[in-house]
Amino acid sequence: MILYMHDLDLPLSSVLQYLAESGELQRKNTTKTIVQITFISRPMIFQLAFTTRYTECRQKSRSATPWFGAYTELNRVVRVVIQRIMVAMNYDLAVIGAGIHGVTVARAAAERGYRVVVLEQFSGPAQGTSSKSSKLIHGGLRYLESGQIRLVRECLNERRRLLRQQPDLVKLVPFHIPVYRHTRRKTWMIAIGLNLYRLLGGKDFKHIKRRDWHKLDGLKTDGLKRVFRYWDAQTDDLRLTARIIDEAGRAGAQIHYGAYFRGAECTPQRCKISFELDGVLQTVNTAAIVNASGPWVNIVLEKFSPAIASLDIELVQGTHIVVPGRLRRGIYYLEAPHDQRAVFVMPWQGSTMIGTTETTYQGDPALARPLESEIRYLLETRNHYFEKPVERNEVIKSFAGLRVLPASNSNPFSRSRETVLHRDRKLPNVLSIYGGKLTSHHHTMVRVMKKLGLRKPKTRHSHS
Repeated sequence: MILYMHDLDLPLSSVLQYLAESGELQRKNTTKTIVQITFISRPMIFQLAFTTRYTECRQKSRSATPWFGAYTELNRVVRVVIQRIMVAMNYDLAVIGAGIHGVTVARAAAERGYRVVVLEQFSGPAQGTSSKSSKLIHGGLRYLESGQIRLVRECLNERRRLLRQQPDLVKLVPFHIPVYRHTRRKTWMIAIGLNLYRLLGGKDFKHIKRRDWHKLDGLKTDGLKRVFRYWDAQTDDLRLTARIIDEAGRAGAQIHYGAYFRGAECTPQRCKISFELDGVLQTVNTAAIVNASGPWVNIVLEKFSPAIASLDIELVQGTHIVVPGRLRRGIYYLEAPHDQRAVFVMPWQGSTMIGTTETTYQGDPALARPLESEIRYLLETRNHYFEKPVERNEVIKSFAGLRVLPASNSNPFSRSRETVLHRDRKLPNVLSIYGGKLTSHHHTMVRVMKKLGLRKPKTRHSHS
């Protein structure tokens, strides 16, 4: 007899130990047990095969039917295994969304011994905003303008940690700020900002000497007054997120891609989640939920019962383009001539990436696409500062991600980038992450774990 169990977070050590207990599987009528565990990508298929020497069963069975004893004993074994698997479907934490914040929370919880399940609607991690960022690990020099000093200090601390822990993925890169006669931010303002940045945890900055300006990748020098150089870091956001979720899986987290969240029925102690996987509606039980769905955060909250209050937000689209050309001197931090916003021109995989924009977005987050006006805005900004222009037909690719910002009538550029952790008093075991920065994903995880009371390692109990 073969029993197939699909999509289960099965603790292998516990099941193997249980199946090896001769007192359970080899007493009475069952004299031999064969266990086969086959991993067929994801989801896992656990194939439990039991064989029985029916001769002995026939001899010991009181039934007139010769196979009754074997059948009854095998049924008992299967029933016990099913009961154990049903217990295993009770999780300590469910994470909705496999972006950078969701996977970091999942990894931390799994490494502490908690049973974790991750539900991701796309076919892989970081398919939303987490792979459509500016690829920067930085303090956010421009946030000093809006007085977000705590955020800058936090991000600089996280940059230092990531440089130490992920040296192959996070690397320091020189950033250049050219100051022209027409630049709104004057030389003295930028010098003050860079000094404060250094005091908050950044590195020293310097002035590029005039005789070296010709080495700056074709940067225009007409009207150029000063070029500052400071240091921040760059990463591959997709690879970083993929690495973290891989570590979460190795720590025991169960990860489901293509899993569409359909709803959750919750009490303050427990939630029953319904999700669709491969066209089949499935359910899991969990003690806590982290809603890390990025721009889908309020769409997810609408599917909870009882209803959970959400925050007023605005989705702001950020578009990047990739164009030909190698930048050999680092990243250029430019002031867009149209609206004085910060725009980065960066080396990226043998080409040049330019971004980003800030355009209010309404509609399905999955349908966010670069606007033609955004592409031209980025090209105009880049061409304003470099000698050799790039034409529209030279754009290699473009992509757009969505930021979650507090609803406001103010300019998106000046709004807070602080990550907000929100939960309803009625359901303290459901926590939603609003906003968040790539750089500070670890700090956000620490706050989430603290709010949910998951900071300490879980004491594992055997299932009996």
